[in-house]
Amino acid sequence: MTDHATPGIAATPHLKDTVLAEVTGVLAAIDEASLESLAQTLLRADRVFVTGEGRSGFMAKAFAMRLMHLGLRVHVIGETTTPAVAPGDTVVAVSGSGTTAGTVRVAEQAVRVGAQVHAVTTAADSPLAGLAKSRLVIPAATKHRRPGEAASIQPLSSLFDQATHLALDVVALRLADLLAVDNETARKAHANTE
Repeated sequence: MTDHATPGIAATPHLKDTVLAEVTGVLAAIDEASLESLAQTLLRADRVFVTGEGRSGFMAKAFAMRLMHLGLRVHVIGETTTPAVAPGDTVVAVSGSGTTAGTVRVAEQAVRVGAQVHAVTTAADSPLAGLAKSRLVIPAATKHRRPGEAASIQPLSSLFDQATHLALDVVALRLADLLAVDNETARKAHANTE
């Protein structure tokens, strides 16, 4: 039988405990006010657009799906049916480093046309955060392993991706409460072509 363990990581049943501890530590360090700020921003937005590259993009798309379930008008940047961003819209831009070229470019264009950008990033001093009117800082490890990032046994940006997914689900829960959307209501909005 071939051993498929990740090099440098001992095969142990405690890996899940370590991952859970990493995610728990990052979530505990997220500023509660920034979660509330994002929920309130989305509540006031005419439309919401999400953007991100790679796994950050997948986290953004998962968030967009949940916002759709809550009844928000939401679009994913780069899809063929995505309309033009306009004043009154909010763009949620996800990039662990805050330097991803495509995501920063989208944020620049959104600001140029008068939309509000909300950055989800580890780096409050990044180019993306600098363009944003508000930001949700996820203090997690990224692929860059910069000084000050949380330690992680996981490769690349896994910890950032996991914590971002959970933090954005917390924002969605807050929005569900504010909009009085329960599970049954959200379920009715779920795709029926699966």
